[in-house]
Amino acid sequence: MDELRERLKALIIEKLRLEGKTPADIGDETPLFGEGLGLDSIDALELVVALEQTFGIKVDDGEVGVKAFRTVSTLADFIRGKKGGAA
Repeated sequence: MDELRERLKALIIEKLRLEGKTPADIGDETPLFGEGLGLDSIDALELVVALEQTFGIKVDDGEVGVKAFRTVSTLADFIRGKKGGAA
């Protein structure tokens, strides 16, 4: 089990106040936006702030795209890339 992915799932639930959800409810490849978790643009902004604070990374506007924020797996890969492979 990937510790970073589990941390991200818990962070998403906590920061976006997804009541009734547990990390086990969110698949690594579940879409975060649209069908899937159904997050919206406001959620995306809150998630960016949470990621910057939690992981000490800077998310530039151009990077906040469909690709990096598509799933928990792509988000984990994005964070690892920003941190030079460590997370």
